[in-house]
Amino acid sequence: MAFKQPTNRRQFLQGMAAAGAAGLLFRTPARALGYESPNERPVFATIGLRNQGWAITSKSFKFADFAAMADVDAGVLGANQEKAEQAQGKRPEGYKDYREVLDRKDIDAVMIATPDHWHTKIAVEAMLAGKDVYCEKPLTLTINEGKLIEKMVKQTGRVFQVGTMQRSESGQRFLQAIALIRAGRIGKVQKVTCGINAMESSPVIPEAPVPEGLDWDFWLGPAPQVPYRALPQMREGYGGGVPLFSNCHYSFRNWHEYSGGKLTDWGAHHVDIACWAIGASDTGPSQVKPLDYSLPVEYKDGWPTVSDRYNAATRFNIQVAMPNDIEMLITSEGDNGILFEGTEGRFFVNRGKIAGKPVEDLASNPLPDGAIEEVYGGPVPANHTVNFIEAMKSRKQPISDVWSHNRMLEICHLSNIAMRLGRELNWDPAKREIIGDAQANAFLEREYRKGFEINM
Repeated sequence: MAFKQPTNRRQFLQGMAAAGAAGLLFRTPARALGYESPNERPVFATIGLRNQGWAITSKSFKFADFAAMADVDAGVLGANQEKAEQAQGKRPEGYKDYREVLDRKDIDAVMIATPDHWHTKIAVEAMLAGKDVYCEKPLTLTINEGKLIEKMVKQTGRVFQVGTMQRSESGQRFLQAIALIRAGRIGKVQKVTCGINAMESSPVIPEAPVPEGLDWDFWLGPAPQVPYRALPQMREGYGGGVPLFSNCHYSFRNWHEYSGGKLTDWGAHHVDIACWAIGASDTGPSQVKPLDYSLPVEYKDGWPTVSDRYNAATRFNIQVAMPNDIEMLITSEGDNGILFEGTEGRFFVNRGKIAGKPVEDLASNPLPDGAIEEVYGGPVPANHTVNFIEAMKSRKQPISDVWSHNRMLEICHLSNIAMRLGRELNWDPAKREIIGDAQANAFLEREYRKGFEINM
């Protein structure tokens, strides 16, 4: 059953503030509130199916029917169609070209989990085709792509969720962290440290035959046309079944042509929570300064001079000047997680723990009733996907809206630009441009390869 066309209005940074009426809790373990009849279940499609593509799909089977899947790798597509059939009892139609999915009138929403360099093109075209969108983080490859997506969300009135699921999941630890700060449990926040791990370097990666079933040209899409590269050693564990070193599956995050390294990988999670906690979700920094860092290849004028090795920063300490004289440090050193420091205390939070004296003090001085729900803007759902599906029903933007996501992601993108150029950058958060640096501003956008421009 297709949803009604929404009214064209922007629900900026409201998350699910009105969810008390719309509801975020389950009435049964199997369905989200508002989808009690099988005929009311939305029809979904997933575009990009490796790893996280399947993860977000599998979370949604209880609440939506998947009619289609798309991937440029025939092997990945077939394997996920089979898993989907086992999960929902019906095999989704499979497509190599995502545009065939967008052409279908029966699909209400798409979940996008392609490599980052494809996100904006697919998301914009999906909205213009009348689809709501759930897109994996990081939402964009450049800052100006974020501005375009914001414009199209407002123009089309579509619901758009970004996959920064720490806002909804991880045992509500991150929500508790924000509630602690709002309750003044560490006094005035002075410093926030986002630990996001180092990135690996690579040996020289030679050109190699394109794997059977992979449409390499379509995988590249808007990115420059280059040869496929891979070493024979295979990756194990998460992301397994592909070469350990390549310029394609899984390893795409190590290349600026397709992603932004750890800055837009883990950074898109922890910088997001940090900005939310300090009330900077609708503004930005004044300065981004790389204190020290290592790039795995030589750069000239912001561009890597070789094309046969990973080129994203391997280690870094980046100082960010945030509003209210708060210092943010983004570092590849120490524990993965966020350290909040204030005038009256400090604590640490990540996906596995929240620790520190302010947390210990909760035993004798708990947070007020409803503090977590106040942070979230309503009852917290079982997972991030449920928030998206309920937003589709209420026609209000979800908890991970594009505006707050782009604001924090600008910090991550600016950090990469600063390292590529080897200098600090001064940022105008109102104009959303770099001050007095034409060369750096040129990195706010990119040229799409001919034949893969955004169809608007």
